[in-house]
Amino acid sequence: MKITLCATAAIAGLLFANTLMGQEKTDDTSKKKKSHSIHISNNGITLETSDDTTATKAKAGKIEKKDDEKAGKFKTSFAMFDIGVNLLNDNTNYTDPGVVNYLNVPANRRNESLFDLRPSKSINVNITPIGVKFVAVKTKNQRLYLSTGLGLQIYNFRFEEDLSYKKNPNGIILDTINFSKNKLAVSYLNVPLMLTGKTRMHKNTWLVYGAGVTAGYRMTTVNKQISDERGKVKTRGNFDLADFNTCLTAEFGVEGILRFFASYQLTSMYDNGIDQRPICVGLRFGGN
Repeated sequence: MKITLCATAAIAGLLFANTLMGQEKTDDTSKKKKSHSIHISNNGITLETSDDTTATKAKAGKIEKKDDEKAGKFKTSFAMFDIGVNLLNDNTNYTDPGVVNYLNVPANRRNESLFDLRPSKSINVNITPIGVKFVAVKTKNQRLYLSTGLGLQIYNFRFEEDLSYKKNPNGIILDTINFSKNKLAVSYLNVPLMLTGKTRMHKNTWLVYGAGVTAGYRMTTVNKQISDERGKVKTRGNFDLADFNTCLTAEFGVEGILRFFASYQLTSMYDNGIDQRPICVGLRFGGN
């Protein structure tokens, strides 16, 4: 009888201790609160989930991320976005017969000032939704990447003069009315090829620099105009613009803080003797 009572008491004691341990484990688990945070920077938009033991540290606007890059491996990058201004490098020979035929304007107006832009409103936008980069070099203080992707390059040229693009036949005239808005919008589907380096400047601060080329195929060309007389008018056509373009590109800045980009079109925009090559400068976001 005594043995039975002792055994019963021992079993009850074990069960009670196990219950307490289970409660402690439940209490510990309940103390781990998950948190969600959204970070917006030059690295793009990231959503992070963490608990008390794995919380991501943020310092001076820089997010300490797990470094999962490996030399000799490929990695996907997302959502690179450029916004800047357009300028034109004009090397046109305005006495060329093809140019004279295309520009239906008075002889004294056939010069590069005919295409003067409003730089603050001549906006360049580049969007690369997804890219792939090869990690060529990775050391403690240095990175080197070769990257490519598929993107959209959009030029908006806002003219000072009241130019109108005509089709059938293609040509440009000086219109008889004043436009409150007059621009040529040209978009290209492009493929970039970039060589990008990163050098550590401080613990979590990296200097970013790179150069490369893009090859593009013209998708749309629209002359958009607004006036009191005609209202909103959109004229679509090819307007003798070249179907393909090639650009030199470069970037420079500090990762996660401020990055600049620049591009210069190596090929003329036109196929008819007009030799105009866009120059673009601006800010770059994301894509790392």
